[in-house]
Amino acid sequence: MFTHVMIGSNDLERARNFYDATFAALGGKPGEMDARGRLIYAHEGGRLMITKPIDGKPATAANGGTIGIAAASPEHVLAWHAAGTAHGGTAIESPPRERPNGSFVAYLRDPDGNKLSVRSQPMK
Repeated sequence: MFTHVMIGSNDLERARNFYDATFAALGGKPGEMDARGRLIYAHEGGRLMITKPIDGKPATAANGGTIGIAAASPEHVLAWHAAGTAHGGTAIESPPRERPNGSFVAYLRDPDGNKLSVRSQPMK
């Protein structure tokens, strides 16, 4: 359904430091800067793009918005959470944990305040 998610950042190098570390924890690759100055992360057909707002105003986080990211295992979720907090992210909600439906979930805010969630599906 979605081709990409675009979020704003006030400091692309700080964002790159955070997202490179957190996506590496999930088995992803570092982001690449395109010709228009946008930081792009691509994985399994999905793209997360990070940019300075084109209107020149400061980037702000969505109130009520969450970006959900898939992880292969609970260990990846824990590694993502650890990498994020070590690279400028803020732990929010509950600590990483298994939910009643069997999925394993963690939440962070990135250095610009965007709310992220990483989830591994229940083990079968």
